[in-house]
Amino acid sequence: MHENCTENTRDCPLLPRIEALEKDNEHNKDAHKEFCNRLERHHTNMALIEERMTQIKGDTEEIKETVQELKEKPGKRWESVVEKAVWAVCAAVIAFLLGRVGL
Repeated sequence: MHENCTENTRDCPLLPRIEALEKDNEHNKDAHKEFCNRLERHHTNMALIEERMTQIKGDTEEIKETVQELKEKPGKRWESVVEKAVWAVCAAVIAFLLGRVGL
């Protein structure tokens, strides 16, 4: 180190450079703090987005199930109608046979 720096710090030729580095260091601290704050907000936003996506996925699955049930409903109705018609035909045949037998 320069000999003037130890006796009188104001005569040190490196003092302007040191002060500039200290000023840059303070600026870097502020920039680092702002960067960390932005990163934290980003993480928070990502967590919210993930939560919303999970909710949307659940809602979509529920909608798919409901649509599938609605699609199957007319088929179930038709099966019920056919089943009742078969029972009616069977009952008519049995009644006819019982009538022929004399019961």
